[in-house]
Amino acid sequence: MAEAVAAGRLERAAAGRLAAAIGDPSVRETVLDGAAESKRRGHGDVVSVSKNVFIPLTNLCRDRCAYCTFAKQPESAEARTYTLSEVEQVVAGGVATGCREALFCLGDKPEVAYKSYRDWLAANGLRSTTEYLVQACQIGFEGGILPHTNAGILSVEEMQALRPWNASMGLMLESTSQRLREKGGAHYYCPDKDPAVRLRMHDEAGQLRIPFTSGLLLGIGENADERVDTLFAIRDVDDRHGHIQEVIVQPFHAKDATPMAGFPSLSDEEVACWVAMARLILGPRMNVQAPPNLAPSVLELLLRSGLNDWGGVSPVTIDFINPEAPWPAFAELRRRTEAAGQTLVERLPVYPEHLLEHPDFFDPRIREFALSQAQATGFAKPSEPGVEAA
Repeated sequence: MAEAVAAGRLERAAAGRLAAAIGDPSVRETVLDGAAESKRRGHGDVVSVSKNVFIPLTNLCRDRCAYCTFAKQPESAEARTYTLSEVEQVVAGGVATGCREALFCLGDKPEVAYKSYRDWLAANGLRSTTEYLVQACQIGFEGGILPHTNAGILSVEEMQALRPWNASMGLMLESTSQRLREKGGAHYYCPDKDPAVRLRMHDEAGQLRIPFTSGLLLGIGENADERVDTLFAIRDVDDRHGHIQEVIVQPFHAKDATPMAGFPSLSDEEVACWVAMARLILGPRMNVQAPPNLAPSVLELLLRSGLNDWGGVSPVTIDFINPEAPWPAFAELRRRTEAAGQTLVERLPVYPEHLLEHPDFFDPRIREFALSQAQATGFAKPSEPGVEAA
């Protein structure tokens, strides 16, 4: 472990050996200690958070992930597509409360699956969900907030259309495991969860110079070796393009009324160890994130794991992907972060290193506005009392 921390990153063979032994408590402690030291070397005592609004533009989706409650069928009473006036209202509420990010998260290509939705698009002069999303992001930006889009699989042309109105984009890789696409697997009914398709979009986003978020979804049927493979796949694409701005390590939690409702969740200790493995594989400078609302009782353990970011936390909207998991209050998140010896800072939807060092990653209007919202360090100007400047 000392050699790996000194070198900066674990290599594949060593990572595989650690992953295979991670059930041993002594190995877990070694992994946590190594990750904490790696994080300290790359980020000091800083842990960041983005104050955002979550806008699920449509919850229609052609995929049927076995663990998902977000996606709805058109006939469902819970099916919803936001109007542009509703987008404007949410953005206004976010700006009024000091939010800097509008997270647009929506289902994958519902127009492919649902005629009623195709008809709705056509009636509004639209050929695709992406065309509608471009309009929504423009409203967000012109309303005074920086959009970050996670819209599932997008083509090069679609990402090019969204780029002028987005500070960053993202797509959770989730897993490189092909087994999850087999019958009975979590992604069997999910054409957009093919690992090769998702990795291709990661690569294309890098070619387009788009700051990009990826991540690992833990506990959906993958094994330890496949988790390691997923983290190395993310590392490899970032080595090619330098555009992966953050990697989320997100645990699966079983939800009622899904095919995986009875599926066991990973222990908090195991989740923390995989956050630590992400840090050790991806290196000291990568931004590693774990959502605080998915492990509210063990934030202190997560802070030992080498993370340097809590992700987006909203004072306005719920987590529509995990509606059962409320966001922590900013004051409580600050208190517990500081009690663990760390300093909480606000960030924009793009991280300082990309904003300050890579102007070619942005449309000039986006970068100009982002810089106006940032301190000289590239972190956001504090909007929340008690959240430190950095």
